[in-house]
Amino acid sequence: MSQETNSAEAGAPTVSPREHSTPLLVPAHAAMTAPWALAERVRTNPTGAVIARKSSVGGRWRDMSAQAFRDQVREVAAGLVALGLEPGDALGIMAHTCYEWTLLDFAAWEAGLVVVPIYETSSAEQARWILTDAAVRLVVVEDQPMETMLTALAGQDPALADLRVLSLAREAITELITAGKDVRAAELDARTAQLTSTDLATIVYTSGTTGRPKGAELTHGNLVHLCVNACAHVPEVLEAPETRTLLFLPLAHVLGRFVEMAIVCSSAGVLGHAPNVKNLVTDLASFRPTFVPAVPRVFEKIYNAADARATGAKQKVFRLAAKTAIAYSRALDTPAGPSRGLRAQRAAFDRLVFSTLRSLLGGRVTHVISGGGPLGERLGHFYRGAGVTVLEGYGLTETSAPCTVNLPAATRIGSVGLPLPGTAVRLDDDGEVLISGIGVFRGYHNNPEASAEAFVTLPDAAPAQTAGTDPAPTKAAGASGTRWLRSGDIGTLDADGFLHITGRKKELIVTAGGKNVAPAVLEDRLRGHPLVSQVLVVGDNRPCIGALVTLDAEMLPLWLSSHGLPDMDPIDATKDPRVRAALERAVARANEAVSRAESIRTFTVLPGDFTEANGLLTPSLKVRRDEATKRFAKEIDELYTRV
Repeated sequence: MSQETNSAEAGAPTVSPREHSTPLLVPAHAAMTAPWALAERVRTNPTGAVIARKSSVGGRWRDMSAQAFRDQVREVAAGLVALGLEPGDALGIMAHTCYEWTLLDFAAWEAGLVVVPIYETSSAEQARWILTDAAVRLVVVEDQPMETMLTALAGQDPALADLRVLSLAREAITELITAGKDVRAAELDARTAQLTSTDLATIVYTSGTTGRPKGAELTHGNLVHLCVNACAHVPEVLEAPETRTLLFLPLAHVLGRFVEMAIVCSSAGVLGHAPNVKNLVTDLASFRPTFVPAVPRVFEKIYNAADARATGAKQKVFRLAAKTAIAYSRALDTPAGPSRGLRAQRAAFDRLVFSTLRSLLGGRVTHVISGGGPLGERLGHFYRGAGVTVLEGYGLTETSAPCTVNLPAATRIGSVGLPLPGTAVRLDDDGEVLISGIGVFRGYHNNPEASAEAFVTLPDAAPAQTAGTDPAPTKAAGASGTRWLRSGDIGTLDADGFLHITGRKKELIVTAGGKNVAPAVLEDRLRGHPLVSQVLVVGDNRPCIGALVTLDAEMLPLWLSSHGLPDMDPIDATKDPRVRAALERAVARANEAVSRAESIRTFTVLPGDFTEANGLLTPSLKVRRDEATKRFAKEIDELYTRV
């Protein structure tokens, strides 16, 4: 792919020093809705599998054709109509990732409804806010505890007096299909015919590191236009022969919904669901996906587990293999490429180590998609050198998941890639990443003030012209510029248009000496150690940078065993000098990525972890910085008595 600003090649991206766009590959039109996407899949490949369901007996995966899936979608959609839900009404879903969630998604869209996801870990107060703000009339939950919680809410809050709760554990799908027996197919056809790509498809509430969740309104066009173009943009992943992916990301999160829709928009992709991550290794082995989407923490844990489980000589072999993989991957980015000796070393370790690692992912994975946070160069190079290319991307709930991604033929490890087709990225004067294009949401539900704050209209730049289709950035009504979404992230664009995220605008730390420090670099590197679960870098108005560290309770026993140390619980481990010494070495390695003024000079190990349950992690596993800073104010003060 040409990256030159003066390229005349059709479909070539446009690059300027502060802006980069990629033209549409598939023209968008108003009829592109979720029901249209499913109908197109049936029209082009009716007997090919689109879903694989795991049997409760024997654990075998059974394929479900596109035609059979659509038939069931319409049966459930008829049930939703029979319960009195009108076009534009909201259906809530509260469950782990499962087949029934995908079925309900497409059934709701077939009935002209708006889907409102609720995290299965949400508290009663969080659920109350989402249900009332979105005016949800019917909610389908997974099990009895969720049903009890939401039924109690409906009894307590007058705004939810008309809320109906159905439970998957009590045959909600069968109940809906039975209810819809007398609904005519023509009623569903009429509803889908009225839908356009500008109609609302889902309201996804941001998990929010601060404040009350905001409901991002995503249209059918946001989802379908983006996914159709993604399939054409990354055919090696989404249009490869026997494309298969196992979804264990939460479907309450926008990235899971993007993957779900992208599989339907592909010509022959197959989607499986893994509701319980405790069975993930077994499910991966039996499902045998060709690509795996996950958050960076999953890839960190796979690497750390492999390192911690190896002991003695085996651990030395693994670490040498890891160094070889990283060196091999780095050499791939040089003009000369890997040397003959490095190739031989890598081949030897492929048999000894890397083949086993790939088998953990099912044995057929060629690409993994990393999103939801920074992966880091070390892990990116390790996995590529081990034979699994990591395509790191970047996006927000407000961009319908990815707005940039690395490509198999254009990967720059350490970056989050190039804009997807129909998307433009621009840097504001302060370095904030601004985004415009087909995936950008229309605004926050019932929150015009937040919607106004989310966008800025800037005069159009004058980049060099390229052949191909206009990416169609969003024009502000009555304005002479383009409407850009403020991401809140700070980044840079390199000469070829690859985006690099360097930190969060609101998370920049300013030390007492006036040094601006982006905590993400230090936190990401330190979290790469097997002992470390979470890190909070601090230092605002302090003499230097400090850190709060928590231990990974799952990895601790493996690490202790591999180092010949006695078993101990996490609380005792925080006080053990050998654990402390290992963490000091990890901090020193993390500090190598920054200047001395930005380095961690003091840290403490907390006795407990950051979790969703204690309110210190969001459902997408981001640290609630403000809450953690308040809760551990005493520990932060004590850090600076030691400096």
